[in-house]
Amino acid sequence: MAIFSRKQGATKAKAPADANRSDAGSSSGAPEKKTFAQRKPANTAFKQQRLKAWQPILTPKTVLPTFFLVGIVFAPIGAVLYYFASKVSELRIDYTDCHNHAQMADIPPENYDYQLSGKTTQTWQNPQWEYVANTDSPTGMACNVYFNIPEQLESTVLFYYRLTNYYQNHRRYVKSIDQNQLIGDVRSPSDLQNNNCKPLGREGDKGIYPCGLIANSMFNDTFFSPVLLNPAGNGPANQTYAMKETDIIWPGEKKKYQRTKQAASDLVPPPFWRGNFSKNAPYSFPNGYNEDNIFDPSNDEHFMVWMRVAGLPTFRKLYMRNDTAPMPSGRYRVTIYDNYPVAMFNGTKSFIISTVTWVGGRSLFLGAAYIATAALCVLLGLIFTARHLIRPRKLGDLSLLSWNE
Repeated sequence: MAIFSRKQGATKAKAPADANRSDAGSSSGAPEKKTFAQRKPANTAFKQQRLKAWQPILTPKTVLPTFFLVGIVFAPIGAVLYYFASKVSELRIDYTDCHNHAQMADIPPENYDYQLSGKTTQTWQNPQWEYVANTDSPTGMACNVYFNIPEQLESTVLFYYRLTNYYQNHRRYVKSIDQNQLIGDVRSPSDLQNNNCKPLGREGDKGIYPCGLIANSMFNDTFFSPVLLNPAGNGPANQTYAMKETDIIWPGEKKKYQRTKQAASDLVPPPFWRGNFSKNAPYSFPNGYNEDNIFDPSNDEHFMVWMRVAGLPTFRKLYMRNDTAPMPSGRYRVTIYDNYPVAMFNGTKSFIISTVTWVGGRSLFLGAAYIATAALCVLLGLIFTARHLIRPRKLGDLSLLSWNE
């Protein structure tokens, strides 16, 4: 009991001593402890949690109309999104196994997909591929893919490449980049190796440029503009549908990239950029860098597109586009320099030719999601309305409390 009941005399006797210690502490410059009044939050509505608030009272008269209102609003929005997304025409061809077909052969049906904006009565030849000698190709071989466009594609026409089973969203992969190096800043090998680029930050006493896993795995297949074969009329035998490889990045993306200020003698290319390809291959520096050939990311929009990692293992990235001219119907040939290996991660690679509308590409999911939400809300509204009309419940009925049952 002595612990809980102090004598008043002892308390009073200690007070002067405490006061003296407080004076001594303040005179010595030691920080004073704030009193309770000083630590108390300000007497304002925000800090004292006295802000005005409103909480809706959920009654049948407010909840049931809300269900129907959401359904009425979401249904036309979903219908509009679905309609315009379905107006996008898209062609996808998987060319992963093209190198196994030296002779002209039909592409298996599971390797291509046509999604046209409208019904067409035209018949066309199945897509075909061949793997032929090409002296300009880094490997000496090229893949030619032949396909039909059954209806004219209105501009804008976009050309993508598509990879599957490629996890760019892996945490270590996403972080493996040095933005300071990409904007041209001088970075020492130790800075790169001790930063996010490890283990591809340095090689000996030289820094890897550009460092990291993302840059090292740069996609290096080359696509050429589609060629219309034997077009109708008196024109040339073949006509190239010219597509440009610029303006394929997001606005403001180019500000993130500048030519490096470091000397070429202090840098080496990433390991995969020093492969067995010839010098004319994209992202190929078998003999390293010099002052004339050092990589400049500010002039390479394909590199910028690749460095913006995808969030899902199946993704597409824009390669080229045509914003001015429609793509006539007919049979086309696309030539591909097949350099990029995908067997190591059990993936596939395809190219996609697509149009676009104001809602974007051919993605029916968003419109379908709005329509499904509208249908669900209307259905729930009907069920709850029927329940309320058949067996209404009095609001605030104390007899329905659990302890009264």
